[in-house]
Amino acid sequence: MPRDHPIAGASPLLHETEILMPHFIAEYTDNIEQQADLPGLFDKVHASLGASGVFPLGGIRSRGVRLDSWRMADGKHDYAFVHMTLKVGHGRDLETRTQVAQALFEVITAHFAELQSQRLLALSFEMIELHPQLNFKQNNVHAFLQNQAG
Repeated sequence: MPRDHPIAGASPLLHETEILMPHFIAEYTDNIEQQADLPGLFDKVHASLGASGVFPLGGIRSRGVRLDSWRMADGKHDYAFVHMTLKVGHGRDLETRTQVAQALFEVITAHFAELQSQRLLALSFEMIELHPQLNFKQNNVHAFLQNQAG
């Protein structure tokens, strides 16, 4: 690890994997709440992120945000959308982030393929890298999972 890396010389309580967590957020229109199967999507997202070897299991979190007030396009049809964001900690190179993002978008589009074949549905996804000095967290889940494994 380079000496100028954000966690170089950090306290033993702060691990690189804690800085590099992923949070997956799905904002979805209220008219597809039942059909979107977000718990199923979250299962697939966690499996994909875990299998990537890039993220620690204890840092992976997913949540859905239902949108009750929204408008899409001309507002004349039964449109729907899901906008997804993966927030990751600073420190991975662009190639790694691109590979993870592309693999995750494949998971997303496969999950919504049937629903998209039945209705007007827009899917969007972005990965955001958090600023290393403006990102704060406290998490005891990593230690718990380590103790469970050991």
